[in-house]
Amino acid sequence: MTERNLRKERSGKVVSNKMNKSITVLVESKMKHPIYGKFVSKSTKFMAHDENNDCNIGDTVRIQETRPLSKNKNWRLVEIIERAK
Repeated sequence: MTERNLRKERSGKVVSNKMNKSITVLVESKMKHPIYGKFVSKSTKFMAHDENNDCNIGDTVRIQETRPLSKNKNWRLVEIIERAK
């Protein structure tokens, strides 16, 4: 049971909820350029499982890594941090 707590967690914004029980989450991170030292923002999209179809576009959510649920889905929704206005 302790292994479940070691799974990766990310937080980001929902950019698509058009699929049934699935959402697309955009996770942004800042990384330092190795040569020039400038901070560059990098973004990655994750498909996540939303069992109850709760999320709307613009919501801030927390997702957690899980077993493969489909070809592209390896993440599941943990909680909705903030609803879109």
